[in-house]
Amino acid sequence: QHLSTQPPFSLLSTTKVQFCKMLSVVSRRIATQSKATAFCFRSFSTVPSTMKAAVVREVGDAHALKVEPDFPTPEMKPGQVIVKNEFAGINFIDTYHRKGLYKRDLPFVGGQEGGGTVAAVSDEAAAQGVKIGDRVAYSILGTYCEYSAVPAAKLLPVPDGVSMDVATSCVVQGLTAHYLTTSAHAGLIQEGEWCLIHGVGGGTCQWAAQMAKLRGFKVIGTVSKGKSENASSLGCDELIVLDEVPGMAYEDYESFDIVSRVMEVTDGKGVKCVIDGIGKSTVDISIDSLAHRGIFVSFGNASGSVPAFPVLRLIGKSAYVTRPKLLDYITTREELVERAGDIFGWLQDGKLSVSVDTTFPLDQAPEGHLYLEAGKTKGKLLYEI
Repeated sequence: QHLSTQPPFSLLSTTKVQFCKMLSVVSRRIATQSKATAFCFRSFSTVPSTMKAAVVREVGDAHALKVEPDFPTPEMKPGQVIVKNEFAGINFIDTYHRKGLYKRDLPFVGGQEGGGTVAAVSDEAAAQGVKIGDRVAYSILGTYCEYSAVPAAKLLPVPDGVSMDVATSCVVQGLTAHYLTTSAHAGLIQEGEWCLIHGVGGGTCQWAAQMAKLRGFKVIGTVSKGKSENASSLGCDELIVLDEVPGMAYEDYESFDIVSRVMEVTDGKGVKCVIDGIGKSTVDISIDSLAHRGIFVSFGNASGSVPAFPVLRLIGKSAYVTRPKLLDYITTREELVERAGDIFGWLQDGKLSVSVDTTFPLDQAPEGHLYLEAGKTKGKLLYEI
């Protein structure tokens, strides 16, 4: 999907004033500067023709990620910049691409979340106020590499006081948690009502639990014993601690009667919203935990894909189900900036805590995926480029 080409570093509307003020490191330039002036912002001397990248040439397990030292550096097109990456985020969707669950043309560079410093700027991007040296985070396909060509409209300036590893962590997981707790439920849950969030011990749902509380929801979280200490600081109203699958760090969702506990906590009513990134292991629990006219938000497949089920199954409670994705919730520049503004604002105000679990060097690309798929994460995983 293509986002709006509206200038990313200009004042977008009065509703974005707070975010724009926060991004004080970004100067605002007029778009009518001369071509000669714009050209002075361009630089190619620091961008080599080849780069190190983690590449998938054949889909498969984690070892399908091959680190290549001389992969072609992407060409900067009009309206784009070249970002010299410092970090790339590791997310479950990256494993779906690598395994072929979500199809991509081969070969491809893994990842879709990055952060670093602008190294080269097109005339169009310079006219929008982007300059070499700007600290930015972004989401495009292909970020497990030293350099990325990024449309200026997709850049998020990193505010003062936010480190690059934290800023990079915000892009996919942070924005995903934001739309899950603000939009995907379609207003079917209101302030003071119950929400069930699976797997709050790490990853996206660690963010979602905190954001759900900021929205005024009452939160029931599920977590494995090994991650319970991590989850205890998130503010969940009820934490259901589960045994782990033998030999793994995953929650064993058969080790406890979650539905009964949910009904007990909610006085037999159930929850108005379930946020479920686990998938196959939790689909029955999620549907059975719903309240009358509640919504099952299924956004991930950590334990495997959700199997098909008859829509008639929802009739008992006139329930809803949705299977959203991030790109459909950042379709415009305004929407992207609004969500990012909330996240960066909460970070700066101390209302949101980001935990970086482990940072792998890019040379250890397979190890990063293996760690994620083993369910070991208690926070964000990153590659350091």
